[in-house]
Amino acid sequence: MGVRLANVGALNTPFLRRGRSGVTVELRVQPRARRTALEISGDVLKAAVTAPPENGKANAALVALLTESWRLPKSSFAVIKGATSRDKTVSVAGDPQMLVGRIEEWVKQHG
Repeated sequence: MGVRLANVGALNTPFLRRGRSGVTVELRVQPRARRTALEISGDVLKAAVTAPPENGKANAALVALLTESWRLPKSSFAVIKGATSRDKTVSVAGDPQMLVGRIEEWVKQHG
C-alpha cells in the first residue's frame, strides 16, 4: 500500500500515490470518446480514449496514452484495479522519485 501524496512539491496531485517500487495513479476513463486526451479536472485525472470498452481495448488505449504523455515505457504500466470500470488504478513501475518528478512536470504543463 502506497503513501498518499497530498502535496508533492508545490503541486496538488491527490490522484498520485508513491510506493516502494513505483507509483499508483487513480483516474477516470471515458471510452469511445471523440478524441484521445489526458487532463486534470479539479483533483481528478481524466483520460478519454477512442477505443471501445471491449476485450481490454480501452485499457490498452489508456496505457498507450499514458506512455505517450509521460514518456515512459509501456512495460511500466499495469491496470491493477478497475479493469472493467471507468474508475481505475494504474501502477507505474520504476523509481518513485523519478516518476513523481515526471508526472509533476506533466501536471505543470497541462494542469
